[in-house]
Amino acid sequence: MEVKLMDIKAVDIKFPSDCNVIVGQSHFIKTVEDIYETVVTTVPGMKFGIAFNEASGPRLIRYDGNDEELINVAIENAKNVGAGHFFVLVIRNGYPINILSRLKQVQEIVNIFAATANPLQVLVAETDLGRGVIGVIDGQTPLGVESEEDKKKRHDFLRNITGYKR
Repeated sequence: MEVKLMDIKAVDIKFPSDCNVIVGQSHFIKTVEDIYETVVTTVPGMKFGIAFNEASGPRLIRYDGNDEELINVAIENAKNVGAGHFFVLVIRNGYPINILSRLKQVQEIVNIFAATANPLQVLVAETDLGRGVIGVIDGQTPLGVESEEDKKKRHDFLRNITGYKR
């Protein structure tokens, strides 16, 4: 049995403060087109950029979207992670909850690692073959357990966000 060494890195995902990001793993070049169609047919006013790293063939970063800034942000993050079959979707004017169930139905998507507005790091393992995502760090560690007052604030907050709960 041959033991191979690997490096593990935490790669910061950078995106504008008024955006959310969804990162995941997919398996086919058609990913970009199918995610594009999913976003525009689910939340027509959402602005977004998507980038997808091919793992074979020409091994290009494939991209699309309807906002040049967010397309460039997605490309830069995909490049920094550098893992094959990795995708990053940067969204504005909507939330991950608006599109996650539809994204999970996209045939090419294998995993969704994170959907967040929090600080995000992607844990990347690198071997002589290439890079792969082994996990994410999404936000920070908890500071305690919610109190009854915290529960009420959470309840009220969810009812004040347009379109979530009544």
